[in-house]
Amino acid sequence: MIRGDNMGLIKAEYIWIDGHKPTAKLRSKTKVFEGPVNSIDDIPEWGFDGSSTMQAVGGDSDCLLKPVYFVLDPIRGSDNILVMNEVRNADGSVHESNTRAQLVEIAEKYKDEEAWFGIEQEYTFFQGRSPLGWPDGGYPAPQGPFYCGVGADEVFGRDIVEDHMEACMEAGIGISGVNAEVMPGQWEFQVGPLGPLDVADQLWLSRWILYRIAEDYGVNATLHPKPVAGDWNGAGAHTNFSTKAMRENGGLKIIEAACENLGKKHEEHIVLYGAHNEERLTGLHETCSIHEFRYGVSDRGASVRIPMATAKDGHGYLEDRRPSANMDPYLVCGALMETCCS
Repeated sequence: MIRGDNMGLIKAEYIWIDGHKPTAKLRSKTKVFEGPVNSIDDIPEWGFDGSSTMQAVGGDSDCLLKPVYFVLDPIRGSDNILVMNEVRNADGSVHESNTRAQLVEIAEKYKDEEAWFGIEQEYTFFQGRSPLGWPDGGYPAPQGPFYCGVGADEVFGRDIVEDHMEACMEAGIGISGVNAEVMPGQWEFQVGPLGPLDVADQLWLSRWILYRIAEDYGVNATLHPKPVAGDWNGAGAHTNFSTKAMRENGGLKIIEAACENLGKKHEEHIVLYGAHNEERLTGLHETCSIHEFRYGVSDRGASVRIPMATAKDGHGYLEDRRPSANMDPYLVCGALMETCCS
């Protein structure tokens, strides 16, 4: 029964990135307050115990959640919201785990470049210790028929994927597509094209929505870049990138120059592109070795691919194929702008 004095109250799910290493995790908790929310300024800051999220020590554990972005909550509905937060120290200063604050500065620095990003988020469903749909204690048929497949013998988890896509659309997240991937139980969704902060905020929120919906199905969605060892594709987060100049006539030359710069800073980017990426970037399964950098037209075995349409038109975008599925989009977007726009 709903009490009359609860009318006007909303549930706000505060979502943040913790201090877990080498790969940060998402955390969230619910705050109830008077709604509706019309702007980010309507959402109060909120404290949490940083000693439980690897962001503080027990003797000085207070940390602060600073709301920076929100969408309607597609799971709870009504006026309830999902809130993306930056983590701050108790005095309001930027916490060392706060990678978003770095991107805010970089995005402002290069705002005249009008950078766009489109991120292809791959992930793998697990149920128990095996990928969803795999035979107990065994392996399915060799990969080949599963990519963009259809039918109960070739794709697994479509009901979760459809619910996730619908939820992202209802929330106003810029999801632009989904598809089954090369390994059974593996899927991809795309977010963008959007500006750097929007694409990164929305990717983190769409990940949270994926985890939350999969939870209702008793399934785990993992972003590990090589969830199954052996002759199976890994999971990446191919990042499509362009600036205004790249998208205009003659932009191909600027794209090629950007690729040359990316090659010069290959090792610096790899450090930021996700943990355990060496398990995925082996030179096999549509990857370039982590120890090598090359770019090429329509080459999915390259570090950076220039799409055929971009080469033909003479302008467009590049696809950095190195980021792993578990990468931090705040770091990846920032690195691409620093290298390609400076």
